Amino acid sequence: MSGLQRHFDMLAFNLASREAVQEDAYNKRVNAPRIMPAAPRHQNFEQMQAYARDLLVRQVIGDSLNLTVTAMNNPHFFLALVKATNANKDVSPDAQKEAQESQQAFIPAQLDEKFNRLEKDYGIMCELEDSITSLGFAMQVLLQQGGIVKEAQLDAQGELVIELKSVEIVGSGKDDEKPQGKLVDLRKVFREGEAVVFSDVELQLVLVSIASFADSLFKSVAEYARSVQEGA
Repeated sequence: MSGLQRHFDMLAFNLASREAVQEDAYNKRVNAPRIMPAAPRHQNFEQMQAYARDLLVRQVIGDSLNLTVTAMNNPHFFLALVKATNANKDVSPDAQKEAQESQQAFIPAQLDEKFNRLEKDYGIMCELEDSITSLGFAMQVLLQQGGIVKEAQLDAQGELVIELKSVEIVGSGKDDEKPQGKLVDLRKVFREGEAVVFSDVELQLVLVSIASFADSLFKSVAEYARSVQEGA
């Protein structure tokens, strides 16, 4: 989770820096070397604001998908070992080989195939699977379609839905009790022809959602190991 926190902190820093930067400061920095690589292609402050924003969105979603893959790859070898050894601490060469072969097949698998294998091989249903898949579609839209959603990314209802984890403050209504926060789902819906756009807070919630996914997955991995051990 420390890696996720660094991504979250860096995003917050970038968002704060973007809010604070002024046009005069940008122009001063541009002109500091007194030369440009290709001056006719120089972009002004407003153009760079838009470009930097688009780049940040792609970076956050891309990093989130990479973090998701890592969160699935890392515990899979443990799952494969538990299954191959029936949760026995003594790992035979045959069990080691079986687990390694399973891991070698899992690592290059596409994201949807990873979800399928976790469910089929270990009975693990991943929270936010649909939303993470939708983030993959959103990345495809940003990289290949100029940010505009097309029919290929839509579900049966004609929507591209991403559920983000957010915090809702719940008050007890009593003066002596502090309000508490709970995770809730925030649905973000795109339809055909619409641009994939995220607010600053929504970008931050993308990383919060990946953290929620990873936490749920790790708990499921521990529960699987416990169930195999108890059934041995």
